[in-house]
Amino acid sequence: MSPTPPARRLRLHLPRRMFAQVLLMQVAIAAGVAVLATGLFLAPLSDQLDDQAMRRALSIAQTTAQPQIAEDLTDTPATAGGPVQREAERIRTATKAEYIVVMDRRGVRWSHPTPSEIGRLVSTDPGQALAGHDVMQIDSGTLGRTARGKVPLRDGDGKIVGAVSVGIAYDSVRARLLHAIPGLFAYAGGALAVGALAAWLISRRVQRQTRDLAFSDISALLAEREAMLHGIREGVVALDRGGRIRLLNDEARRLLGIGDEAVGRSLDEALGEGRTADVLAGRVTGTDLLTVRGQRVLVANRMPTDDGGAVATLRDRTELEQLGRELDSTRGLIDALRAQDHEHANRMHTVLGLLELEMYDDAVEFVGEVVGDHRDTAEQVAEKIQDPLLAALLVGKAAVAAERGVALSLADRTGLPDRLIDPRGLVTIVGNLVDNALDATAGTSHARVEVELQAEGRTATLRVRDTGPGIPEEQRELIFTEGWSTKQRPAHRERGIGLPLVRRLAERQGGSATVGEAAGGGAEFTVVLPEALAAADLEPALAVPSDPHAHTVAEEESR
Repeated sequence: MSPTPPARRLRLHLPRRMFAQVLLMQVAIAAGVAVLATGLFLAPLSDQLDDQAMRRALSIAQTTAQPQIAEDLTDTPATAGGPVQREAERIRTATKAEYIVVMDRRGVRWSHPTPSEIGRLVSTDPGQALAGHDVMQIDSGTLGRTARGKVPLRDGDGKIVGAVSVGIAYDSVRARLLHAIPGLFAYAGGALAVGALAAWLISRRVQRQTRDLAFSDISALLAEREAMLHGIREGVVALDRGGRIRLLNDEARRLLGIGDEAVGRSLDEALGEGRTADVLAGRVTGTDLLTVRGQRVLVANRMPTDDGGAVATLRDRTELEQLGRELDSTRGLIDALRAQDHEHANRMHTVLGLLELEMYDDAVEFVGEVVGDHRDTAEQVAEKIQDPLLAALLVGKAAVAAERGVALSLADRTGLPDRLIDPRGLVTIVGNLVDNALDATAGTSHARVEVELQAEGRTATLRVRDTGPGIPEEQRELIFTEGWSTKQRPAHRERGIGLPLVRRLAERQGGSATVGEAAGGGAEFTVVLPEALAAADLEPALAVPSDPHAHTVAEEESR
């Protein structure tokens, strides 16, 4: 015989869809509340009906305990036809009580619904009633379980001569209780039906809002969303309809330099007033909007959501901007080398011609002039600018300027010691301003750019003047706005970052960057850096190290 297969367990499976689960749970809750309310109502109702029955029995007993009954009790014998029995039966019939028993002080019955019980002792203790106390109770006797009321029976002088006991059948009390139950269940059923309808309407709304997904699907979506938000290399900022931050992923915290304390706050409170807050809040519209946050160049896009909020994404363009600027520098270097090569070939041809003509003295003089010009420029820069990074930058810019037909010179008052706290930051500032000046003056007659660097105490002041067309007064603040530029955009990157970066670097050191009109026309940019130099009594090596990230954002043409 084959073994009997084990009995399968019966397992109840909840429906998978959220709509069905929510409806089932709400109906179950409504049913539980209806049953609980019915039970809580029935429990005190039974006690109330008992109390009413006992008080009714006591009231009938008090009505029966009349002085006339007391007089008949003392003057007549305990017989089935006596006056006490007749009066008690009359009251019992009129009040529909179960029994009315009149007894003397010995507990002998003088009245009873069953005449054969007259003359016998009562079945319950009448001691409290014979002692002068009113008694209400639920008790069992010869006629079964009854609600009883007992009172003392007094004669005309107030002397206790017996007691009256009245009983109301407990079945009648229970019948009243059972009679009330169908009505209660009807009300409970109506409440349950209303609750089920409300549950169905709520479940339908939940179904529409959750697109009829199961709880497990929603849980999986939330888990995937968390993994995606914190795993992608783009910053994500979610805003509610009031413009407050409600979500930040890890990359957004890193790019914006804020933490969880920003959640629940407005953008202006969390980021401070500026272009970054304006872009994320939607006060500046467009796609792939550029903004600078600290030392980072960010590209922002904003998408409104159905609930009135928005989701903004941020991409770090710092490295791309750096590569783009390095590419620009490389192209510029290539152009300069090509021009130098061409010029060098011309000079060599000149020297060769002078030698062939045996004009040796003229050849020597020509070579000296060529070498001297370059040496003079380098020596002049090194003498006035003692920081090697900044001096090298200006020597290189002078060569580029010469190839572009622009005279780049240092002002007579220029003097900068080798005590810069952030030399790379100042290199970025000077490079941006000189490149802008070269672009503005290139192709004009008598093109000239003058750089002035002065140190006073710990304050460094930079002025870059050019002979270009200048900046209209109404645009002198606009040019420091991120993304604004009058130049044609290169194919590989955005414009409009350099001058905002100059101002940002200056303000980071507590300084300022402004533009005005140079003497004789053109533009004059002025940058004041109050804490740019280390104290004079400190060695340069003891100065505060420069920001290692400062070089990640290089020069950007912007005018």
